[in-house]
Amino acid sequence: MSSVEEFRTEIRGWLAARLTGSFADLRGRGGPGREHEAFAERLAWERHMAADGWTCVGWPKEHGGRDATIEQQVAFHEEYALADAPARVNHIGEQLLGPTLVAFGTPEQRARFLPPIVAADELWCQGYSEPDAGSDLANVRTRAERDGTDWVVTGQKTWTSLAHEAQWCFVVARTEPGSTRHRGLSYLLVPLDQPGVEIRPITQLTGTSEFNEVFFDGARTRAEHIVGAPGDGWRVAMATLGFERGVSTLGQQVGFRRELETLIALARRNGAADDPLIRDRLARAWTGLETIRCNALRMLDGVAAGAPGPEASIGKIYWATWHRELGELAMSVLGAGGMTAPDEPYELDDWQRLFLFSRADTIYAGSNEIQRNIIAERVLGLPKELRP
Repeated sequence: MSSVEEFRTEIRGWLAARLTGSFADLRGRGGPGREHEAFAERLAWERHMAADGWTCVGWPKEHGGRDATIEQQVAFHEEYALADAPARVNHIGEQLLGPTLVAFGTPEQRARFLPPIVAADELWCQGYSEPDAGSDLANVRTRAERDGTDWVVTGQKTWTSLAHEAQWCFVVARTEPGSTRHRGLSYLLVPLDQPGVEIRPITQLTGTSEFNEVFFDGARTRAEHIVGAPGDGWRVAMATLGFERGVSTLGQQVGFRRELETLIALARRNGAADDPLIRDRLARAWTGLETIRCNALRMLDGVAAGAPGPEASIGKIYWATWHRELGELAMSVLGAGGMTAPDEPYELDDWQRLFLFSRADTIYAGSNEIQRNIIAERVLGLPKELRP
């Protein structure tokens, strides 16, 4: 048996043995649009994983990981999704900030911040988007000024996932007055539990509030909590975005496949599959999912070589558009019944939640428009978009 197969067998057996007892009810809980579900229990599960060495599996061993290969990491995420294990609560720290600190952090930063991520003792959120910048990260206006041994941060971030549960936020802020675009930005690690930080939940179409506005009004962080040199934040932030589109996308696709298979079964039961147009859309959804997987595997070649290539932007457009269209297809399969809730308290069912929340898929983590610009300008070499 190859090392990948052994690794897959090990995690499969561990999940089967541990997703029992008090953790059995966590199967399928959480995820986009459902992050409010059993959050405390999922955090306890995360710490249970950490105790047995199953968090941060792709990190180097010296930083608390298992030094798993790309193939082993894919196996981990696929098996985790196949077991219908609960959505991770520490994704931002483990998949985004952690690898960024391994690549760019100082030894002191790694010693301070990596162990609590491995143990799921500190949760993180991402301070990128702003009301007047959106996916145009180079247009951020949040600023930070040096004041003795501290950086003082003033500004606003929005669409900040799980900020209300996090203890820390990595913030892209402008630290060089008068600088524009990607110049003069810095990447700061800012504690959230302090005066000068206000977190306001944003109520979504689903009625849940996993996104937030975060206001910084003179918030402070220590001078050494800057990743990279002052003014070098753009390079560090771009690396974080590259890690965001890493191996966990293969696990995401297992979840997508489960949704599609469940929808096909529903269409067969309620007769929607008798409609040739519905059958055609279901078939297109299946082929689209295969395309997404093939592109993700191609992208992992770039990850293994050190950084994802243009496939990362292509993949984001593909999966976000596909998932949004799956929500629309689900409403067509349900028919008129998809517009009503059965009885009080009139909560959304899984398909209604999918339809509503997936509207955000093409916006967060880099909107489709921005991804198309990246492909056009950086890959195809087309003229840059005119800017005012």
